[in-house]
Amino acid sequence: MTARLAHLAAYGALGLPLAMVALPIYVQAPAYYTSRLGMPLSTAGLILFLTRIVDTAQDPLLGRWADRLAGSRRLLSALWTSALCLVAAFAALWMPPVSGMALAAWFAAALVAVYAAHSFINVAYLAWGSRLGHDSDVLTRAAAWREGAGVLGVLIASAGPAWLLASEDRAPQNAIVPFIALFGILLIGAIWVLRFAPPWQTMSTSQTSQSHRSGFRPAIVSVWRTLRDNRSFRMLLVPYFLNGLSVAIPASLAVFFIEDRLVAIKWVAPSLALYFLAAALGLPLWVRISRRVGPQGAWRAAMGLAIAAFVWGATLGPGDLVAFLLVCIGCGFALGADLALPPVLLAQCIPDGEGPGTYVGIWTLIGKLCLALSALTLPGLDWLGYRPGSPATGTPGVVLALTYAGLPCLLKFGALSALRMPLDSITEKVR
Repeated sequence: MTARLAHLAAYGALGLPLAMVALPIYVQAPAYYTSRLGMPLSTAGLILFLTRIVDTAQDPLLGRWADRLAGSRRLLSALWTSALCLVAAFAALWMPPVSGMALAAWFAAALVAVYAAHSFINVAYLAWGSRLGHDSDVLTRAAAWREGAGVLGVLIASAGPAWLLASEDRAPQNAIVPFIALFGILLIGAIWVLRFAPPWQTMSTSQTSQSHRSGFRPAIVSVWRTLRDNRSFRMLLVPYFLNGLSVAIPASLAVFFIEDRLVAIKWVAPSLALYFLAAALGLPLWVRISRRVGPQGAWRAAMGLAIAAFVWGATLGPGDLVAFLLVCIGCGFALGADLALPPVLLAQCIPDGEGPGTYVGIWTLIGKLCLALSALTLPGLDWLGYRPGSPATGTPGVVLALTYAGLPCLLKFGALSALRMPLDSITEKVR
């Protein structure tokens, strides 16, 4: 392995444990707390929405903090501390020692703690990657290593918790312990390996001095100036938001759809694993396509493929397992582009010498806003008569299917339309 490949591998490794903790939170935690621990669906949805709003608001602030720590030993110290907090909070999320009304408070507190620790690590990690270079090919390969490791983490997370929770030999609170232990080991190891990644590109002397003179300005001011002064970045946020929401909604409803609409409880883990395996296989192909037509053109092609594959999901019901697996393959293949290409476009929108922390903070803010809004589908489905743990037939089943697949396809089409702009208006580096 050449030095460049070794550096990319050292950088990409952290994507694996970060993905391991992210997927169970927004895919499996709602079903875990409602179907297994007895929390009402509307309560779980409201908690997920409110905690995500709190999480969303902190990202620009964390981005500025990451910029201030860039290039110093304090950054790695902050990452180590955040990692330990994340492992502890993740364990608390899956092993609540309370029940009844106290369970809702525990769920909310654990989510806030997990989100805070995970957010800082993720923002600092993405900002690190945006400083690896300005060349589109370098940024794409770095994103591919990061997202490839992330897909591997997602594969572990999609099969592991579902398989452990399906065991009837242990209580739900104890079943997830092996997964938590594996996550903790991989997270600590990945942060240690990150030291061997290429050093961050530092800001210019004048900008560094200005950053120290200005102090810790309110995040809202930094967000406003970034949006005001960077047209390319503003243009990119619209399709990114619509596309993110089109992915977040089915992610939040996948377990409910498979268990109650398809009535295929044992196929939750295999379906998720197949979906993310297809994403892993598609990732290198989208990187190659990006080299030919550019990251924007490749991303648009992937959106079209996702719509064509997923729209059929709204028509599926009990007994349509084979058709659903084909949908998983097509949508998963398209997901590879969603993982690798948008961060490349983001990095190309960041002006030379300017700290990327604020940009990454806004970027992750938008992604988390999508997750927060997707949680509102749970109270909506509850109001329309859907009850987790029982077959979704009749009107509730149709509404579940349309919300799971129909609405995301409309949002994806909106994202595809919003990305119809001159190619150089986004991909040309802002100077």
